[in-house]
Amino acid sequence: MLTAHQASEEVTVGPARIRIDYHGSEARDHILEDLDFFIYRLADARISSEVTLATPDIVWNLDAETSVAYDGHTMVFQGTWAPGPLQKAGVAMLALRLEERGLHPFHASAVRYRDRTIMFLGGESNHGKSMGQIEACRRGGSLVSTETTIVDESGTAVMGSHTLFIKKRAQGTERADKAAPERGVEKFFGSTPTWEVLDGPTRVDVVVVPSIDGNYDPSIAEMIPFERQFQTLHSVQNYFLLNELLAPGWPMPLLDTEALRRDRARFVASFSERPYFLIRAATPQVLMDLLDGVL
Repeated sequence: MLTAHQASEEVTVGPARIRIDYHGSEARDHILEDLDFFIYRLADARISSEVTLATPDIVWNLDAETSVAYDGHTMVFQGTWAPGPLQKAGVAMLALRLEERGLHPFHASAVRYRDRTIMFLGGESNHGKSMGQIEACRRGGSLVSTETTIVDESGTAVMGSHTLFIKKRAQGTERADKAAPERGVEKFFGSTPTWEVLDGPTRVDVVVVPSIDGNYDPSIAEMIPFERQFQTLHSVQNYFLLNELLAPGWPMPLLDTEALRRDRARFVASFSERPYFLIRAATPQVLMDLLDGVL
């Protein structure tokens, strides 16, 4: 008879913390294997084997028939799962815990540029937030965040990721449709520029929804309230994986509730009161030329 191994770990991002419990016949040094995906998708993440939370947020029972379910607090994985789905679920649970503390992860990069903090929003299409950020930094801007910008209720960016690209995807999250991460940088810049990182919180002044495509004629338009809120909601909803499969045949369990959605919409409406610009351009250099013209 096999002896079941048990382990518990906690992962923290800023003030948010989740607990992951593992039960199974296979011993594991770490439940989640590594934190690369957490650091890329959220911010500086830390792992600890010292448990402080009374109940787990994620439970993995290895020796069981495959399933995944969520009861409103705990997500339970049964059976054999690759590391990737567990990591994606962990990011989503941390995003919920951040929201409970009035902190909202945006799928967006941000820079401090010409005495303003500019957010490049990965909205519905996500076409150029990284390239816009790189070009703004190349022109003297300081980096606030790369993949994710975490914003408080006042609209201040308080933390974020500093990893430009994730170079190795965990098993279960491979994506053949994603271009090699360095290819866009090589095409537009030759090599990745260096930049300074801004130290401390900074209020977001302007939001840019970039749309970079080699076929576009350059254009810039200030967005109306509905457009601003629509694109922003896409950005903050990105962390709850409502449109994703964790594995073939297994969608992400629904983490949302009507109350959470209403509160998120309230925050989105408040945040979207600042200026937003939709900028279409063939290159990030042209995009920033257009933005320079309105700053």
